[in-house]
Amino acid sequence: MNRILAAFLAAAVLGAGVGVGGWFVGEGFKKGRATARFVTVKGLSERQVAADYAIWPLRMLATGNDLTEAQAEIEASEATVRAFLGEQGFTAGEIGVEGFEVIDQLAQAYRSGPVQSRFILSRRLMVRTHDVAKVEAANRAASALAGRGVVLSHDGHGLAGPFFIFTRLNDVKPDMIAEATRNARKSADEFAADSGSRVGGIRRANQGQFQILPRDNAPGLYQSQQVAKTLRVVSTVEFLLED
Repeated sequence: MNRILAAFLAAAVLGAGVGVGGWFVGEGFKKGRATARFVTVKGLSERQVAADYAIWPLRMLATGNDLTEAQAEIEASEATVRAFLGEQGFTAGEIGVEGFEVIDQLAQAYRSGPVQSRFILSRRLMVRTHDVAKVEAANRAASALAGRGVVLSHDGHGLAGPFFIFTRLNDVKPDMIAEATRNARKSADEFAADSGSRVGGIRRANQGQFQILPRDNAPGLYQSQQVAKTLRVVSTVEFLLED
């Protein structure tokens, strides 16, 4: 009799355990399904901004077979360029010498063919200023340097002309991220309305990378050459869906 009672009690305990375990599994499944119901949407924010800093490299070149004469020529060119920049309103503190290079072509190990000018001298002045409008105006007037005997050279690295930079990205980031998130929620609301659900909280979010684009998005144009720029961020947000 005792054996029968013990067996009955063991079976009852086992059954109760299975029942409780099944309840927990069921609840876990329901919660898992609830958290798994979400929608992934993207939100866009764009702003038109203007550059607030300018960098303008001005490279001069002199060639010749006499190093002293070439040196005198490039120093004269530098003086002419500095005078021009002074006329345009730039101060000495906004102008610096970034590089000076002397190439002796007869000393080149892999030289081939005749050499017309043994020495090639280059010197580069760099203008740095927050007065973007002043750089724009001076760049338009720079053709006058040719009439003074100075031809600005391009070294083949990167782009020629001034570079216009937007430095206040951190000032506009918070508002743009908030706007992108609001736009993402609008898209999520539309999806939820179509599916008979409503949007809950944010499950996961990725603010995305900020892009600085040219205002005039045409082939061959770069944002660094334009004062007016388009600032863009696309955020990816996962919203929970609720019944």
